[in-house]
Amino acid sequence: MGILKDTFGRAKCLIGVVHVLPLPGSPRWAGDAEAVIGNALADAAAIEAAGFDGLILENFGDAPYARGFAGRGAVAGLAAVGARVAEAVRLPIGINVLRSDARSAVAVAAATGARFVRVNVHTGAALTDQGIIQGDAMGTMRAIREMAPGTLVFADVFVKHAVPMGDAGLEQSARDTVERGFASAVIVTGEATGSPAALDHVTRVKDAVPETPVIVGSGVTAESSAPTLEVADGIIVGSAIMRDGRAGGPIDPKRAAGFVAAARRPDGRR
Repeated sequence: MGILKDTFGRAKCLIGVVHVLPLPGSPRWAGDAEAVIGNALADAAAIEAAGFDGLILENFGDAPYARGFAGRGAVAGLAAVGARVAEAVRLPIGINVLRSDARSAVAVAAATGARFVRVNVHTGAALTDQGIIQGDAMGTMRAIREMAPGTLVFADVFVKHAVPMGDAGLEQSARDTVERGFASAVIVTGEATGSPAALDHVTRVKDAVPETPVIVGSGVTAESSAPTLEVADGIIVGSAIMRDGRAGGPIDPKRAAGFVAAARRPDGRR
């Protein structure tokens, strides 16, 4: 897809996740900002060295997450981390502010030069462990226009750790996300962090929005990466490239390099 190639340099992209340690204001904030930044810098460098096409910063350590505004500490903390990471690596960077704080993600993108934001609930509504989260596509797109023109929206469809509300099926939700929410790409996940997405769901979404990139956003392993890229246009991977394959851990350089090697065709077409 053109958007992915323009952004990441490849039509089939691999995006590594940096799970940022707890930020100011979160329940597990430890009071050491330099430690948080240093951890993120090490993870970003490992992702770049492994050959990934991009990375996304996510305030994973801030659990339990806010249903709405993530808080001033999360915004300031991610901006500080993102600025340092952007100086250190050449990869395109994305921002995800959990649980689905798209406006804060756009603000951080504006401050750091990030190319895209991930929005867990962009249109419709979902019942999550934070309660009911409602999409606000208009607010997000307005924030992009006002603060960070050109920022891409990568939006989940039937996001993990959530149950969609309403009667719209997977295909209609995908169409709404793209045609009414103006998402640049859509993300398909499994039920939870580290859970694989059903490839038939990926195919159904691709058929519903054939002109839009479809990215798998959870549960891909080195072994399943190549088959996934036969169907999807990209992969966002966190747990599989972290120490012991566990979410929230540091990036394991060997696991990260092995993931890229397994995902790429020998002829380099990916």
